[in-house]
Amino acid sequence: MRAAIVLLTRDLRIHDQPALAQAAREAERVVPLFVLDDGILDTAYASPNRVGFLLESLADLDEALRGLGARLVVRRGDVVAETAKLVRETGAEAVFLSQDSSAYAREREVRLENIVPLRVSPGLTVVAPDALAPAGGTYFQVFSPYFRAWQRAPFRRIEEPPGRLELPEGIDPGSLPERGELVGSERSPELMARGGETAGRERMAEWLDDGLEDYGDRHSLDRRSTSRLSPYLHFGCISPRELVERATDRKGGPGYVRQICWRDFYHALLHANPETPRDDLRPRGDHPLDDSETLARWREGMTGYPIVDAGMRQLAREGWMHNRARLITASFLSKHLYLDWRLGARHYFDLLLDGNVASNTGNWQWVAGTGVDTRPYRVYNPTLQARRHDPSGDYVRRYVPELAELGPAEIHEPWLQPEATRGVLGYPERVVEHREAVARFRRARAEGQLGLFD
Repeated sequence: MRAAIVLLTRDLRIHDQPALAQAAREAERVVPLFVLDDGILDTAYASPNRVGFLLESLADLDEALRGLGARLVVRRGDVVAETAKLVRETGAEAVFLSQDSSAYAREREVRLENIVPLRVSPGLTVVAPDALAPAGGTYFQVFSPYFRAWQRAPFRRIEEPPGRLELPEGIDPGSLPERGELVGSERSPELMARGGETAGRERMAEWLDDGLEDYGDRHSLDRRSTSRLSPYLHFGCISPRELVERATDRKGGPGYVRQICWRDFYHALLHANPETPRDDLRPRGDHPLDDSETLARWREGMTGYPIVDAGMRQLAREGWMHNRARLITASFLSKHLYLDWRLGARHYFDLLLDGNVASNTGNWQWVAGTGVDTRPYRVYNPTLQARRHDPSGDYVRRYVPELAELGPAEIHEPWLQPEATRGVLGYPERVVEHREAVARFRRARAEGQLGLFD
C-alpha cells in the first residue's frame, strides 16, 4: 500500500512495536500519529504527573522517529475524527493500532472500524487480552489456571525497529504542547521516573543486570528490590514481550515473569468485564461508610498508622508506591476504614504514573474482596505487615520524618509511647483501633452477604 497511519496510544516506542513494524513492512509511507485526546484531557483523568510523563515520552518518541527519517505527527481533539481527517489528507489505506482492553479503548476501536480500514495488533500485553479461555468458559476467573495457560501460549515474535520511515509529502507534523497548556498544575517535583523509551530501556537494562536477581526480596519495603518499570510498561515505552524474553532465563526471572503475567491477567479480566472500574466483579453486599474526613486523613497520610502513612506520602511525593505498601494502604481503606474501594482507586489513579485502568481496578477489587481474591475476608494487619516488611523502620523514616528518632522497636507503634513523647512527635492519633475496625468490617461483610439473598 502507498500510505498507512499508525495510531499510537499506549505503545510509545520503536522497539518491538508490532503495529509500527507491520505498517513499515506493508506501506511505502507511514504516518506515526498521536492524538491528544480531549475525551481524556478534559476530565480529571489528566493528572499532572501522568501528563508530564506522557509529554516526555512523546518528545522522546519524536526524537527516535526523526532518526528513522520520519516525525511524530501530533493532533488534538477527538481521536477518531482526527484520524479520519488524516486518512483523507494522506490517502492512507489502513490504520494500524495496538489492541487495548478498556471500554473506552474498545469503543474507540469500534468507531474507527466504521470509518477506516483498521489493522489491530497485540502490543500492550504479552498475550492478547482475548486470547486465552478455559474449557467451557469465556475467560479465566482465577489467576493460577490462567498462568498455566499463559505459559503454554505461543508468544509472538519480537519486532526490530523499522530500518527507515518516510512521511507522505506535505504533511504538517504539528507540535507537542507545553504541560501547562494541558493541565493547570505542575507534576510532583520528586517523581521517581522520567518518561520516554530511552529512559525506560536504560532502566530495564539496569534492572535486568543489577536488580532482578534480588527480586525474591521485593516485599521488603526498606530495600529497592522492585523494578520500577511499571510507568514505562503503562505508556508502552518498553515492551512487556521483550521484558519477559530478557528476564525469563535469569536468576530471579521466573518470579518476575509471573508478575508480568498478573498484568496480562488483569487486562484479560477487564476485557471480559468492562464494567468493573465502576461495579464489583463479585458483589459482597457491602454498604461502605461515607466519611469524607476519614478519607482525607487516608489520602494525606495522617491515619496514625506509620506504614500506611508512609505509603500514602510516597505516592504523593513520587507518583509511585511500593507494591507491598499498595496492598497495605488499600486494605486499610477498604477494610479498616470500610470506605468504598472506588474512592481509593480514584486517588491512586490521580497520582500514579502507572495509573492503568486494568491493573488499578483488578488490584483494588482483589484487595477489597470484590474481585478475584478467593479470601474476601482477608485483612492486612498494618502493624504486623510493618514489622515483617520494614523491620528496621527505614521505609517509615524516609516518608514520615516526625517519627525519624524512634527506634525499630517503637516506630511502628508510636501510640505506645508516653503521652508527652507523642505530643513532641506531632504525629496524629490512630484514626481507628485495629481490632475494633476489623470486627466492624467482618460484621458488615457477613450482614451484607446475608442481604444478597433477601
